[in-house]
Amino acid sequence: MYKEYLTISEVSGPLLTIEQVTDARYMEIVEIELQDGSRKRGQVLMTTSNQALVQVFEGTEGIGIGQTRVKFLGRVMELPVSPDILGRIFNGSGFPIDNGPEIFPDARLDINGNPMNPVARDYPIDFIQTGVSAIDGLNTLVRGQKLPIFSGSGLPHARLAAQIARQAKVLGETETFAVVFGALGITFEEANYFISELRNTGAIERSVLFINLANDPAVERIITPRMALTAAEYLAFTMDMQV
Repeated sequence: MYKEYLTISEVSGPLLTIEQVTDARYMEIVEIELQDGSRKRGQVLMTTSNQALVQVFEGTEGIGIGQTRVKFLGRVMELPVSPDILGRIFNGSGFPIDNGPEIFPDARLDINGNPMNPVARDYPIDFIQTGVSAIDGLNTLVRGQKLPIFSGSGLPHARLAAQIARQAKVLGETETFAVVFGALGITFEEANYFISELRNTGAIERSVLFINLANDPAVERIITPRMALTAAEYLAFTMDMQV
């Protein structure tokens, strides 16, 4: 059962303090309804016996003390998954932004999974060929490994990331190979470049993209990597794909 409150006592940056809250959970998702009927989402960062501190994903503009409804949904952030996520483009919060059909999920996976014991992992042995000699020869990428790309202004990070995403493959394997691509704080031009490159080469059909733009909420960049990792885990363990 949802619980609604009109007891916001303080708005500070992206944070709300809500009074007289009972049974709120850490990382619980809340829905914030403004006076004009628009809605925003947030997440519980801290609770006490009668207070909750909520971080708002879309910013706190328009939120009024004593005038805004906050609904506690009783669940944590989840990603709806099914085989149909392949070839789709999502924003940093996991909502489709490619004008495609709605995802009808086989499951909704908690993105805040427990960390895996490194000793319990399978030993990484499957070499992923990226087609970039500096990576393949000096910093070899293997199946299941994350590949962060950090770059300064003016450097060709977009070209490098797009090249890896469209060329990467596991040699000698017959399993379907998928690429989960997460972008944080990029410009619209960069996002359009990635999407166009993958579509023009057909690599989009085996890719899942999570894109957080520079003008999207900064706090969403905490969620985006977890969304991408959750999608990768689903494809690898449920669909038995090379990711």
